[in-house]
Amino acid sequence: MNIFDLLGFLGMGLLLSAFLLNQLKIFASDSLAYHIFNFVGAYILSYYAYVLGNTPFLILEFVWGSFALYKLLTINKQHPAT
Repeated sequence: MNIFDLLGFLGMGLLLSAFLLNQLKIFASDSLAYHIFNFVGAYILSYYAYVLGNTPFLILEFVWGSFALYKLLTINKQHPAT
């Protein structure tokens, strides 16, 4: 296993962790942590898919990460830092 494969496992781990923690009601589906895990995990996997040349997987992960980014920006606007 090389460093590139480890990167793929990291992205996968973040996405699956977000899902599991949400199912266990540790992360709410509108929480900052949930969207950060999804955003980072999906964009890591987008890069992984790009390098592999796997276009369907790239599109899936890019869209997933983009929705998470949108939610992060929305959360930030709803709860501005004081």
